[in-house]
Order: sequence, then C-alpha cells, then structure tokens
Amino acid sequence: MAFRPLIAICGTTGVGKSKLAIEIAHTLSSTASEIKTSWTGAKIINADAMQVYAGMDILTNKVPLAERQGIDHLLMGFKLPTEQYVVGEWVRDALNAVQEAHTQNQVPIVVGGTSYWIQHLLFPDRLVRDMTSIPASDQTDIHPSSSVSISDDMAKAITSLAPDLLDLFHSLPDSAPSADADPEAAYALYNLLKVLDVAVAERWHWKDSRKVLRSLRIIQDTGRRPSEMIEQQSQNRVKPRFNTLCFWVYAKPDILKPRLDSRVDMMVKQGLLDEVRVLQKLTASAPEGKSGSDYTFGMFQSIGYRELHRYLTLSSPTDRDFDNALNRMKISTRQYAKSQTSWLRNKLLPALYNSNMDCDEKNKSRTYLLDATELGDKWETNVRRPAINITQGFLNDDPLPDPLSLSEAANMMLQIEQKATDPKEVLKARRKVHCDVCTMDPDQPVMVEAGKEWDLHLKTRAHRRRANKKDQSSRIQFHRENSKERDSNCTTNSSESEIDVSTDVLTR
Repeated sequence: MAFRPLIAICGTTGVGKSKLAIEIAHTLSSTASEIKTSWTGAKIINADAMQVYAGMDILTNKVPLAERQGIDHLLMGFKLPTEQYVVGEWVRDALNAVQEAHTQNQVPIVVGGTSYWIQHLLFPDRLVRDMTSIPASDQTDIHPSSSVSISDDMAKAITSLAPDLLDLFHSLPDSAPSADADPEAAYALYNLLKVLDVAVAERWHWKDSRKVLRSLRIIQDTGRRPSEMIEQQSQNRVKPRFNTLCFWVYAKPDILKPRLDSRVDMMVKQGLLDEVRVLQKLTASAPEGKSGSDYTFGMFQSIGYRELHRYLTLSSPTDRDFDNALNRMKISTRQYAKSQTSWLRNKLLPALYNSNMDCDEKNKSRTYLLDATELGDKWETNVRRPAINITQGFLNDDPLPDPLSLSEAANMMLQIEQKATDPKEVLKARRKVHCDVCTMDPDQPVMVEAGKEWDLHLKTRAHRRRANKKDQSSRIQFHRENSKERDSNCTTNSSESEIDVSTDVLTR
C-alpha cells in the first residue's frame, strides 16, 4: 500500500522556500489547476523554529499575510516568544497537521529551514523519548523511586552518586542554567550526566545545558539511559512515514551572501530595532532564571536578537556600535546559512537516500535541487516551473526526471559520500573531546567535536601558542627536577666518600 504524499521544501535562509511553497500550494488549490490530480488543494506547515512564535514578524522573516494568497499556514505564530518549543513537540503537532490535510484531501507542504525538525517528521523512531516536550499540564510528578521501573544497573548508578550529585539528580532545575551566567551550575549538570551516561555526555558540550538537562530528564522519567534507547533504535533500519517529495531550494554561496546582507539592511529599515525592544520587555514574563541576555530559549535564540540586544543595552551607543552589531548579525546569518547546507548534505540527504533501500519504487523518497542562484525570469525557468511539473508527476505516479539532470548545481550538490545514519554511529561520530592544553579552568573545560573540528582546532594559532608555552614549561620543569636529582646525587656521593675515608682511617 502506497504511503500518503508529503512535500518538503528545505534550504538555507533567504533562498525563497516560502515563496515556492505558496506557488505550489496556490497551483494545487486553484480552480484552473495546472496539476490534474485527485488532490483538491494544499496546506503549508511551518518548519522554521523561530516562525512558530507570535509577533516579531520582521525578526523571524514571516511571509506577510497579504502574500500568502489565502493558503493556510499551520504551526506559524502560535507560541508565546518566551515559551520553549522543542523538536518532539513540533513533530507531534506537525503529524496532526499532516493528518488534517490528508483528511481534507489536501497535500501537506512542509517548509522551513530547520531541517532537523523535518528529518524527524519524515523518519519515525529516531527521537529518544523526551518528557520535556510534553506540556506541563499533561505531565505527572514522575519520580524514579516510585512510578518508574529502573534496571538494577541504573539503580546502582544512581545510589552510587556522590551526595551533591544525588541531591542534584532528585532536584533537577525546571529550566537549564545559562552556561555564560552560571557556568558552575551548568557544569554540575554535565558532571551528573557523565556519571550516569558517559556515552551521551560525550555527545554534548557542557555549555549546551538545555540538551544536557533533557538527557537527565529522560533518565529521571524513564529509568533508562538515553544511550540504551539509542542502541535499541539502531537495531531497526529507518523507514519513512510518508511518500515524500523533497525540494532543496539552493543558491550559490558567493551569490547568496550579499543577498543575505541586503536582507538584514532591509529588516532594519522595516523596524527590526523596535521589535528587539519589544522582545526585551517580554523578559519580565520569561521563565524563572531567564533574562534578556540568555539566548538559549524561546524567540531569544533568533539571529539578530543577541547582536542588537547587546547594542541596545550599551549606556552610550554610537553609530559605530550599531554598525558593529549589524555586521555581527550579517556574519551570524551567513554562518547559519552555511550550517543549514551542511546539515542538508551530511544529515538529511543520507537519511533520505538510505531510507530508499527497503522501499519499493512507488514509495521511494524523491529529492530535487532547484537552483535559485539567479532570480527574476530565471526563478520561473529554474525553480517554479520544474517544481510544478515534478509535483504533478509525483502526485500522479508518473515517471520523474533524474534529479541530477536538472542543473549543474544539482549534479554537484546531490552526489554525496555514503554517511552513517545509524543513531549509535552518529552518537559516536559527534563525540566531544577535552582539550587539556586550552583548558584554563578544569570546571569550565574547552571541548571540541572529534574528527575534522578537532583537527582544525589543533591547527589554530591559540592552541599552538598554548601548546608551545605548555611544552616550554614542561621542559623547564623537567630540567629543574633533573638538576635537583643531580644535586642530590652529588651530595650523596660526597657523603659516601667521606664515610669511606673515615672508615679507612679507622681501619689503618
């Protein structure tokens, strides 16, 4: 039996994902539809982690209502800016939205730059059970010692905790402490996780206190190690939930960068600073322990807030301060776009390709790259028209073109090396290692991801300088210890000679 269809539109920020989603949805919903299928329309489901929040439309780059052409946009602007909303919650809500669309004979079009969310929607059983994603009203006061069945091994590990860690385990904070504002509390949580589940602890940086706390919640609420659940997940090959057509809207980085810079300038003209000021005032209703300078929760994670918040809190800000803040925002935006491309090539594409191994031809995921490097008339010929034609063929089960044939960019970007998608292997591959050379405070260690990042870290000027300094100090210490040993040997030899002489005199 064929799966029900789903269209996913991915890509970096600023390439026109939302524009394409609306164009496809409008075509599907039009009475004079260009796509002759049994589906009567489409709903757009937002998969942008910041656009789920209400207000701040400039900061989050929401499509204005007037430009949505009457197409329903689900999971957009429905959360308070001070609420935390994690992947498990979104997947649950997105599944409901997909089911709603299918029930109404409409095609769900999932669009957004948070490919991590999309990946977990497309492929089930790859999220470790996350109790923190369940609304507080639905949670019971579960405690390992009462309602949860704990293995003997886990129970032994908990009872063997040092008194301070045991107290912490039984009184985990409601929200994760900021590693910048309270590094001691953040590192204490990390140490607790390291004792209880070293494999998962090595996956996270100690400063990523939100994920560390979430892992501890899993242990507390299930009585099991997250690594054990990951091991169990690894026993089964990933299978897709839907018959998926995935469009990757792409633009060459050297063309996209100035386009992103211009968009930041336009956001400022549209009133970005006013939105940041409003968001600053909302910190009064933020969760306990959170402040405007904590950029790890809610809409306070959005690019632009951190940079402009710091500028607006200066006692006497200058034009130069503003230019610096704006430049930092542009750099952050470009870095985010680069990381989005990296996730698509290294995570989502391997998952899509590997999932096809056990599927018949009709249920295989199809992935197409649409080259949006050039805009204007080129958008119609390179993006909109190919997407419409492919969508029509997809929904009618017609033969589809070879994804690599659409463009040079598609041929280059869609061909990737074979990568592990097994959760257990991914866990090992993303392991963090301590850099003893660069760690100045053992309670705030420098941690770097093993592999390429570690190799790059070893080549940095700061690391090499500290390594040389440490090596020099070690040599000096070595010489000092050798000198002391030589002096001690000389004293000993001298004393032995004196004893020999005295003995000789007495025996004569």
